[in-house]
Amino acid sequence: MEIINYAQEIGATTYPGRGIVLGKSKSGQFAAIAYFIMGRSTNSRNRVFIEQEGGIRTEAFDPSKLEDPSLIIYAPVRVLGDDTIVTNGDQTDTIYDFMAQGKTFEDALRTRTFEPDPPNYTPRISGIVHKNGDYQLSILKSANDNPDSAQRFFFDYNSTPAGQGHFIHTYQCDGNPIPSYEGEPTWVSIDTDSLDEFTDSVWKALNEDNKVSLFTRFIDLETGEVQTRLVNKNV
Repeated sequence: MEIINYAQEIGATTYPGRGIVLGKSKSGQFAAIAYFIMGRSTNSRNRVFIEQEGGIRTEAFDPSKLEDPSLIIYAPVRVLGDDTIVTNGDQTDTIYDFMAQGKTFEDALRTRTFEPDPPNYTPRISGIVHKNGDYQLSILKSANDNPDSAQRFFFDYNSTPAGQGHFIHTYQCDGNPIPSYEGEPTWVSIDTDSLDEFTDSVWKALNEDNKVSLFTRFIDLETGEVQTRLVNKNV
């Protein structure tokens, strides 16, 4: 697999959907996290990220235009002890609750499937970053758009070298129905130690018409200090 710059990969399609980047900054000092959402419908685009209890939640930008909140209002990021959980849906809470009971990331996601939104059956993507910078990613998807068959994939990344990471997103590209992501998470380079530069490059790489909100975070792997940025198209 060839390593690709994260911004190049994010900008490779007009509609990757929702995406997670996990890895380490250029020097290896920081664990790097990015989570973005995009939208094609008015309901999906009517959102912002709001900080909440060390993580974030989505909120309707204009409550009067909110239609169905079930798949668009959730907490994408939650913190449990030294672990940071990042997902594209309410499975964040499932992972948090299971791990709070001493169970695992995988245990939690084996109780969940893809989203009930035919004909797309949007995959559920999830990640978790640990105190030492190791991380895991997962995707839950339908088997060839079969609503009765779920596939669950888990990826563990230990001792990732400085300046490297992995990127997973919900869709291969735009379409109708939208084709689900395929294969392993993309191996990406993270060539900065600046959170502002990281944030700016991700935001600029996202398609201007479809991007909605972005969360980024650097966690100092020595001190545990956290830096966070939120960018919302709706302001």
